[in-house]
Amino acid sequence: MLRRTVRLFAALVMILSGTFAGTVLAAGTAHADGCYTWTRTLSQGSSGADVTQLQIRLGGYAGYGAVLATDGSFGPATEAAVKRFQSAYGLTADGVAGSNTFNKLYALQDDDCTPIHFSYAELNDCNSDWSGGAVGAATAKANALRTMWKLEAVRHALGDQPITVTSGFRSYACNSAVGGASNSRHLYGDAADLGAGPHSLCTLARQARSHGFRGILGPGYPGHDDHTHVDHRDSQYWSAPTCGI
Repeated sequence: MLRRTVRLFAALVMILSGTFAGTVLAAGTAHADGCYTWTRTLSQGSSGADVTQLQIRLGGYAGYGAVLATDGSFGPATEAAVKRFQSAYGLTADGVAGSNTFNKLYALQDDDCTPIHFSYAELNDCNSDWSGGAVGAATAKANALRTMWKLEAVRHALGDQPITVTSGFRSYACNSAVGGASNSRHLYGDAADLGAGPHSLCTLARQARSHGFRGILGPGYPGHDDHTHVDHRDSQYWSAPTCGI
């Protein structure tokens, strides 16, 4: 918590110092971030690994029923996601990712690239090396990172109150031990089960529809009355009958 507070304070000081000194900061170069530093302004037509990094962090701003591709190509969908992110955090919503947008992202991520309110440990209560699932360990971990950034967007949309993750990645052995479905998305690292807390399970299920999740299962769906499940399956399937979904 102290490290996160220091990072947030440092980002604020950086922004204010540039403002009061009349300094125009180059896009993405306000500071060297511990996770990733953007070095240029990104807008429609941009392409490359830096666009992919941006898309990973903006996956939760795809819009209702949409999923933002992480293909390294800055097209209309990425521009729309940038605008939604900017609006959500009180920035000028111009769809251009420059220093203000990057500084906000720096403030929202830890040095391991996870969003500040979620961690790899929360998304993996099975084993620490992410092995034994339906995909390779690196892919499972990368999928979990995308999930966390989407959950960060859900959290912010719901007033920045905590969201409890009760289950994330599972190896086949872990999945079998908890009675998971043989084709569970947990085996891919791209699923999370959310428990009730400040928000009801139905509130979480309804909000998830606007934040890049193709799979949403909640109260009223068999075996899901005590949690809301979200994932990145290949095609959309939402079912939470108790919640009107």
